[in-house]
Amino acid sequence: MTQTGRVGILGIRYRGPRGLQLSDKRPETSADIVSRSKVLLGGRGGVRAPDKRGGYSVDLGGHMAECDANYHRLKRLFPNLRTSDSVDFALYLPSFKADVVFTVGDKGRYTTVLHMAVRSDQKWMGMATTPEMTIRVYHDAQSAEVISYQNQNRFHGKYDYPNARMRQRDEKVQVNRFLGEFLTLCLTHGASNQPISF
Repeated sequence: MTQTGRVGILGIRYRGPRGLQLSDKRPETSADIVSRSKVLLGGRGGVRAPDKRGGYSVDLGGHMAECDANYHRLKRLFPNLRTSDSVDFALYLPSFKADVVFTVGDKGRYTTVLHMAVRSDQKWMGMATTPEMTIRVYHDAQSAEVISYQNQNRFHGKYDYPNARMRQRDEKVQVNRFLGEFLTLCLTHGASNQPISF
């Protein structure tokens, strides 16, 4: 008797207690990946419920889905990422105006490192500084993750709390979720700084 199971992250088909079967196909389109990320995140944002010992365990599938969706959001904002060195655009919110600048820091065959900065004379959400982050883009895996945020880097998947740097238990998940929310904000309210000719 064959069991049919659900397909999980990265095309892995779960077949019950006997193990899992790897699929050699990834989703074919960006829309498949983005819709899969919405299903996997399911409102949790990459964090599972607390485990029996009172901590929490990382929802790796949800976290990877967020990183995959961030790649596709970045590609919409910076379509010629592999050939161009920078892109900038204006961000217009009701009480905040800024320029968002993506600069390529390092190019490799399979990865690109991007520096993102928000330039504004106004305070960002009441904070003293505007968001700055470094993002590593994996072209072969079609994924993007934050490797530094506000001059902090080397985020682990899980932290004990309290810790020496006073990071949240799910700091890595939170900074990647923030990247996703910020990119969505840029897609919704961003405008080109380049003149458009007809």
